[in-house]
Amino acid sequence: MEDHGIKLPKEFYLGTASAAYQIEGATTQDERGPSIWDQYVKVPGAIENGDTGDIACDHYNRWREDLEIMKHLGLNAYRFSISWSRVIPKGRGKLNKKGLDFYSQLVDVLLEYKITPFVTLNHFDLPQKLQEEGGGWLRRGVHNDFNEYTDIVTQELGDRVKHWTTFNEPWELAWQGYHTGEDAPGLKLGVDAALEASHNVYLSHGHVVQTIRDNVPDAEVGIVIHLNHVEPATKNPKDIAAAKRWEGCQNRWYLDPIYQGQYPEDMMKLYGPLLPEIQPGDMETINQPLDYLGLNMYRRSVISGGTDLAPVNIKRVNPPGEYSDMGWEIYPKGLYDILKWTDSNYPTKKIYVTENGVACNDPITPDGRCHDTRRVTYLREHIKQALKAREEGVPVHGYFAWSTMDNFEWAYGYNMRFGVIHIDFKTQKRTIKNSAYLLQNIAKTQ
Repeated sequence: MEDHGIKLPKEFYLGTASAAYQIEGATTQDERGPSIWDQYVKVPGAIENGDTGDIACDHYNRWREDLEIMKHLGLNAYRFSISWSRVIPKGRGKLNKKGLDFYSQLVDVLLEYKITPFVTLNHFDLPQKLQEEGGGWLRRGVHNDFNEYTDIVTQELGDRVKHWTTFNEPWELAWQGYHTGEDAPGLKLGVDAALEASHNVYLSHGHVVQTIRDNVPDAEVGIVIHLNHVEPATKNPKDIAAAKRWEGCQNRWYLDPIYQGQYPEDMMKLYGPLLPEIQPGDMETINQPLDYLGLNMYRRSVISGGTDLAPVNIKRVNPPGEYSDMGWEIYPKGLYDILKWTDSNYPTKKIYVTENGVACNDPITPDGRCHDTRRVTYLREHIKQALKAREEGVPVHGYFAWSTMDNFEWAYGYNMRFGVIHIDFKTQKRTIKNSAYLLQNIAKTQ
């Protein structure tokens, strides 16, 4: 492995990240209930090649093997999510002890291997029963169900798990689930539905922060938001205005309520009649003190005026450069830029880069290896940018590569490979990629 030129600071987390539906499989095993993704993948044309997460990486049955690989790599943290449907099959009511025991065993072995667990309570999945009752995240009272689930999980795992994330990527959950229909539950109801879902997700977040603190007094509590550094495509005032709107839509709409207790005024004016009902006390509920911000970043946003996502009215521009299999620009400085922007505008105590990665479909070569050279370069250069921001005072305390292993990549099925561990989805054979060995070598510098 080439010299990576990186020296990790002490007390810095280096790990990988995954999500329950994308890796676990076993969707009907041990009394797990159906989730919105189990339902959505049945829709013709929803997922490329008609792929499903029914088996995925079979992590539910192969988790010991997977943790052995993590131990071998010497990474000191692992970010994963819990399937609500596995713990409470119908979303509320009867607890599935087998499901809860799975996560408890997982945590025990992680700690045995000196790997710190970072648990996400909701990473895009929702029990199907709750979707059928009032439209899932469109029902204001869903926060009561989320609080019940959070209370159970944190009571069970809180003696060992000290890093808790409420939600992963609220923008994607709300906009792609309820407006564009790209993700489960696959609804195309309009921007008003996306904003309603966002608000109810944030109410749920706010309600459970105190529950987590009550059950785990020494917990670090945070939320994970997908943030892009936004740049106008040109100096034309129309492009500058469009970039500001996109920054408001994706970044500020989700950061302002958490850190400032209000939605951004310019976006509230823009959305106007599309806004959800904001009841007295809502913003105080959302504006809970947090211990960290999880920041997901894959690319920068170069924006011009357009007609996409009206009334935001933007168009994404692809400048010349290198692009991943997803068609996303590879631009390491974008991570530095968004970390600096976030730190300059919000009083974050800690920032963890909770997802950062690249889709490259590299085969297993005759030598039995996976030489994912582009991913090696991508991770190395992005880690350098994160550490540069830290050296300049941004409180970056960890970096998690997306993803632990090739997995079910939502609407793209198994076509897109982000993992540092290669999965042969026919045989379930695991092969450590060169990118994982890069992380292993970087971990040794600490």
